[in-house]
Amino acid sequence: MTNQKITPCLWVEKDAKAVVDYYLSIFKDGKLKDYRLFNNMPDSDGNGSAGSFETAVMEIAGIEFSILAAGPMFKFNEAISLVINCRDQDEVDYYWEALTSNGGEEGPCGWCKDKYGLSWQVVPIEYFELLHSTDAAIREKVIKNTFTQKKLILSELK
Repeated sequence: MTNQKITPCLWVEKDAKAVVDYYLSIFKDGKLKDYRLFNNMPDSDGNGSAGSFETAVMEIAGIEFSILAAGPMFKFNEAISLVINCRDQDEVDYYWEALTSNGGEEGPCGWCKDKYGLSWQVVPIEYFELLHSTDAAIREKVIKNTFTQKKLILSELK
């Protein structure tokens, strides 16, 4: 049982266990909390079978996520993304490489997609300090340089 009030549910096409294993390979402090396979489930009108699906619960970075592997009906899009607040450039580099390799893709302004199509923003914490600076010239430079980058390079934003 979790104390977390809201749990994001990530719908994937298949293999909830493989999805969890993928994220746990990136977020080393994570863990699988539950896995279930539901076979030969009845369809909504009780006639026939709607097939099988899997669920899993994982915890990464102290946040619990539910995984539902129930077919290709829904795909991720950029309408929602997860932000990784990184302590430094090395951590940005680590997450960027882990998420964009093996079928992921780079996007603009610190955004990328992992191999499942889930959008991430990989951002050094110092970025927000620069972005909220009281110095207008610093804010302008950060914004201008952000639009020229894919992976955020902190030294180029300053």
